[in-house]
Amino acid sequence: MDIEIQAKEITRYRKLITKHTGQPLEKVAKGTDRDFILTADEAVEYAVVDEVISTRKMLPELASGRRKLVDETFVVNARRDGTTPWGTVALAPIVRIRETRAMRSRRHPPVRPASYSAFAGYRFPPEVITLAVRWYLRFGLSYRDVEELLAERGIEVDHVSIYRWVQRFAPEFAEAARARQHVIGDRWHVDETYVKVGGSWRYLFRALDQFGRVIDVYLSPRRDAKAARHFLERAIDRTRISPVEVTTDRYRVYPRALDELLPAAFHDTEVHANNALETDHARLNARLRPMRGLKRDRTARVIVAAHAFIQNLRRGFYDLGTDVRPPLRLTDAFAELAHVI
Repeated sequence: MDIEIQAKEITRYRKLITKHTGQPLEKVAKGTDRDFILTADEAVEYAVVDEVISTRKMLPELASGRRKLVDETFVVNARRDGTTPWGTVALAPIVRIRETRAMRSRRHPPVRPASYSAFAGYRFPPEVITLAVRWYLRFGLSYRDVEELLAERGIEVDHVSIYRWVQRFAPEFAEAARARQHVIGDRWHVDETYVKVGGSWRYLFRALDQFGRVIDVYLSPRRDAKAARHFLERAIDRTRISPVEVTTDRYRVYPRALDELLPAAFHDTEVHANNALETDHARLNARLRPMRGLKRDRTARVIVAAHAFIQNLRRGFYDLGTDVRPPLRLTDAFAELAHVI
């Protein structure tokens, strides 16, 4: 236990050192090699307890001396009631013995903090959690379907736990893969689709580049100029790219938002120019169909963002799973990301 010694106790300690060394405290700190011995009664009298007391807290003057202290603690065995089986207590604020290699203890190596893992504290191993999350995000399965598939492999886990795993680890996998993503194109396709959340329709803004990569998704309760502007601002900020061409439908809010944010970009509103994005909407809707509806906005945001991440990963827009065949790309990428998060 470290004890703070007040100013009056430091003054008493000065007198004690002068009594035993015959020199003031300043000279003792500057270089005397003389140790001094206290009796048990004196140790108790000068507020010494049966713990290790730091010299930097108890006596700052000693810590500021010229001679480097090998051990900056007083190890005392006195008790507050004045009784001690050892009789005397040795205080050695300054010693000249240096630590050698033979003195070092090899029984207790220095403790190094373990690297943090997102899987810490979970009962199931990372391989099981990774497998469940990958299955749910990749295939049109419900949480109970994943529960049944794991049970066939001897893993008993409730579907609620799988739901919590997806909500917890899907953003972790996407964030860990950001450092391995490819450069995003400068020709964007922007459109919105509809998603039912908690019995109410929500507008889902989505953007693709000319290569078919999902740039960003944004769930909004309204389809207005504020939502469109916020989506474009966030997409530009996350990608650090200002597109030279933006293709949208003829909804009236897009021209004003693009004129404010991207005045130099060409705005394409041809009728069939956004067919690639419309097709990608169908893939998302096909994935959401087995879920029987989403309950909360937070859950919906995680699912639609994770679906975009899975689509980009399968299409090869990350430097992950490049050494295996395309059908095994997702498996290899998740196994590699599990060691990072």
